[in-house]
Amino acid sequence: MKRCLHRWLVAALLTGAFASLGWRSAAADSSPIEPLPPAPPPPAPPAPADVAAAPADAKTTASGLASKVLFKGKAATHPGPHDRVTVQYSGWTSDGKLFDSSITRGEPSVLSLDGVIKGWVEGLQLMVKGEKRRFWIPADLAYGDTPSNRDEPAGRWSSTSSCSTSSK
Repeated sequence: MKRCLHRWLVAALLTGAFASLGWRSAAADSSPIEPLPPAPPPPAPPAPADVAAAPADAKTTASGLASKVLFKGKAATHPGPHDRVTVQYSGWTSDGKLFDSSITRGEPSVLSLDGVIKGWVEGLQLMVKGEKRRFWIPADLAYGDTPSNRDEPAGRWSSTSSCSTSSK
């Protein structure tokens, strides 16, 4: 009985049988459904206060890469030098100018560690899933003092990265 009643109600709504009561179905409406406008991009994250130089509590590797854990991850494994990782990141020049950010694009970036700058290859291997870390990357581990691409920053720069996943 319930199934028959359900079918009858659906058929009645689709055919407009309840139109006199002010009820009508979306199928009976002949106007097209307009898509929602695209969401505005997220705002650019502000430059960290310590963007110009690593603070005293940052750890520095033998290569000169400085980093500081901002939020500890819960995983135990680290990505390897040829792994692909998914990261949310923002990069600033040492004077605080944002030059790249996955956040403003509205989605994380999937990167192969053997296709990024040396500072990220080294730094992202220090991270685990769920970790958020800030890096201070010297020019020789980044794009150098005179990069070949005009969109790449010259000299030392800072990056905040969140490592969400790693895969082999």
